[in-house]
Parts: sequence; C-alpha cells; structure tokens
Amino acid sequence: MAKRFYKVVTVVPAGVDYAVHLDGRELKTPGKHALHVPSQALAELVAAEWDAQLDEINPASMPVTRLVNVATEQTPNNRDALITEARNYAGSDLLCYRAPAPKDLTERQAERWTPWLDWAERRGIKLDITEGITAIPQTERSLNAVSDYAALLDDLYLTLFVHFTAVFGSAVLAMAVMERALPAEEAFELSRLDEVFQTELWGDDEEAAANRSALRAETIALAAILTAT
Repeated sequence: MAKRFYKVVTVVPAGVDYAVHLDGRELKTPGKHALHVPSQALAELVAAEWDAQLDEINPASMPVTRLVNVATEQTPNNRDALITEARNYAGSDLLCYRAPAPKDLTERQAERWTPWLDWAERRGIKLDITEGITAIPQTERSLNAVSDYAALLDDLYLTLFVHFTAVFGSAVLAMAVMERALPAEEAFELSRLDEVFQTELWGDDEEAAANRSALRAETIALAAILTAT
C-alpha cells in the first residue's frame, strides 16, 4: 500500500461534473483519466473515502472510488460484454434454484425469493424455477428484457448493476436494488439465505463470517451511489 501523500481533500466543480482534489491536485484514475462524477454528492462519497485513509492508502477500503474508476476507464469500451454478463446471470439466477430439502429451507426460499421473481415478472422478466442445481433454460424474451434494461443504463449505473448482479448471483435482486425497490443490505441477506441456513444448523466459520461481513459493508457503501446521483 502507498503512503498517504496529501493532507486536504476537497470537492470542486468540473464543468457540469464534479472532481475531487488532493491538496489542490485533481484526482485521476489509475490509468490517468480525470475522475469526474455527475453530482456533488457522489464526489463527496469519493472524497470521504480518501479523507478516511490514515498513514497508508488502502484501496480495499475505498469501494466507491474503485467502482467509479472502473466505470470511467473500462466500462465505456466494455458495455456489450457487461450487458451480456448480466443476461447470463439472469439465465442462471440464484432465485430460480431451490433446494429439494429440507422443508424448512424450501419454505424459506419460497417465502423470501418468490415475491422478487413475481416483481421481475411484472417487469417482463419471467424466470422459471427448478429444484436442485441442474441448469434450466429461460426464455429469450425474459433474457432480452434484462439485456434491454442493462443497455439503457449509463456507464456508472451499468457498472454498479453488473457488480451487484455478481455479488448477489441474481440479476433480479440487483435490478430491485437499482430500482430502489429493495435495500441493498436486504438483497445481500436474501442472496446468502442458503449460507445463513447452513450456519444456523452447523455454526459459522470465523473467516467466512468476516468475509461475509466485509462484503455486506462494501455492498451497502456502493448502494449509496444510488442516492448520490
């Protein structure tokens, strides 16, 4: 990790956008692109991450900065691949794969997952359910609806949507978070429903619990982008 080399972090207008300055110097992405964001509130989220660094700069503690870097540097040239990635996740969406047993788990999955599949169906994304892990095909119409949704997002939101989709293993949960229909923390818990059930039965591994907690915190931090833009 690099040493902290600045003292003062500020947010500065940059045309119609906003930039973050470190001791008066404009913050850039790792690839030396100007890091400009569309709102003052989002710039303040980035600035807060940089201001919170102590003696050393720890990129792992800066999820918003990392995502904005990706959206600035990589997403513009990779939109088609990201849209395809979201479509592929919908084709094997977590919410569609139900355990055949035990009954307590199958009931919990039905109670907590099915309402979000119903929510997606009202938006033209009807996904079939199966028991077990054997892949089932989903309709082209539904998968195309996910692609169409992703294609309408700007670079920042497309990056965030695909990130959430990967974290949750579910394009449906990611879309619900993006549309502010579901809090990110609740979506995270829904995506870990099976894991939590197993923990209740057998106890939790300390390292797994720490990793889960860190990923939950990162997910909540990134969801703040939605209210800052």
